[in-house]
Amino acid sequence: MTQSFCCLCLGLIYLCFFGISLTKHPILSRIRRAPEANEENKKCSYTFLVPEQKITGPICAARGYSVDKDRVTRVDVAGVRDLLSKQRREMETLKLVVDVDGNMVNEMKLLRKESRNMNSRVTQLYMQLLHEIIRKRDNSLELAQLETRILNATTESLRLASRYRELEAKYAALSAVVNNQSVLIGALEERCMQVYSRRHEQSPMGPPMVQVVPENIPVNVPRFTNEIQRDNTQRFARERALDLGHHQQVAPWKLSDAQEAGQSTSGMYLIKPDEAERPLQVWCEQDIDNGGWTVIQSRRDGSVNFFRNWENYKSGFGNIDGEYWLGLEGIYKLGRQGDYKLLVELEDWMDKKVYAQYSSFHLEPESEGFRLRLGTYQGNAGDSLSSHNGKQFTTLDRDKDGFTGNCAHFHKGGWWYNACGQANLNGVWYTGGVYRSKFQDGMFWADYGGGFYSMKAVRMLIRPID
Repeated sequence: MTQSFCCLCLGLIYLCFFGISLTKHPILSRIRRAPEANEENKKCSYTFLVPEQKITGPICAARGYSVDKDRVTRVDVAGVRDLLSKQRREMETLKLVVDVDGNMVNEMKLLRKESRNMNSRVTQLYMQLLHEIIRKRDNSLELAQLETRILNATTESLRLASRYRELEAKYAALSAVVNNQSVLIGALEERCMQVYSRRHEQSPMGPPMVQVVPENIPVNVPRFTNEIQRDNTQRFARERALDLGHHQQVAPWKLSDAQEAGQSTSGMYLIKPDEAERPLQVWCEQDIDNGGWTVIQSRRDGSVNFFRNWENYKSGFGNIDGEYWLGLEGIYKLGRQGDYKLLVELEDWMDKKVYAQYSSFHLEPESEGFRLRLGTYQGNAGDSLSSHNGKQFTTLDRDKDGFTGNCAHFHKGGWWYNACGQANLNGVWYTGGVYRSKFQDGMFWADYGGGFYSMKAVRMLIRPID
């Protein structure tokens, strides 16, 4: 009975907590309400009847209608139980709703977290997009600058191409003039010979031919030709461009001093020999025999005419990065600085290179006709220069050779002629090697190829004796 009463009390408390009016219930309304302290006070207060004695048995309800209004019947208990069942179901329903709301709250939290992550990701993607836009803009600017540079380079290339065509046309015109001059010179020589023969009543006699049988004769000699190489503009321009890649360097001393100063690259140098009024522009060769060689003569493509007068041979002519003659005065002043030796490089039309080296070399002053002084020979080209040792220099306008005529006229160059000699390295540059001519006027070295074999390339270099 105590347990039933406790359950009843808990039910009443629950009903009071959820605001259910107890006075209207048919059973609970029979419980006497305690007198209100103040009618205006709206608080919920109830008075419960608690038995004074301990109840050990169940509370028995009357089966029928009881006259006693304060007595609880089974119907009342059933009604309370129904009400409690109803409230329990509502509590379960509320619990389910609370569970659902809790899940929704968790889902909302997850959604908020995902939203924050999405916002962060969107911000990151926006920054990447902005960076990509900036990079593309920079690339566009660089592309525009590159296109501008390409256009400028193209314009410059077209300008240079136009200039090159103009120079080529001028060179062709000059070549034509040279050809005409060569023809005119030949005609004048023939006329001079005719006049000379009429005056002396005998046929003109040219200089004796070189009868030396060379020890080294180039094999596979090409066909005979007497044509001077004319069409060499492209090769000459290409080689000139390559040579101009070497920067000119200033060395106001001997080239050997420049080499000791650490300048070990081949190229153009400015040197000032002793007693020279102004510096000389020379080509220094550092790639053969430990370097330090000064090139005093270079022949390789026939681009420079070597049939010149005394003043030209004295002061020098040609292009320092191509074919040139340093000048007798410059060679003489270089030789006064010390003891020099001479190296002669020869290349035939089979691209074979040979050399002749002389242990000493110098020239005497102009008052002595720049007389040649040589030492002993060594090499593999044969000694074709010793026969010119001690001879003065001869040009077309200053005859100092040992022949009755002028060897420079017959050999088309300037040289230390004897009568006339075994070498003519300043003669005509014929293409193909073997040539046909009335006189031996090619660029020959008698001991290598004979008098009718014109070399492909020749260089004369000097260096102080170690």
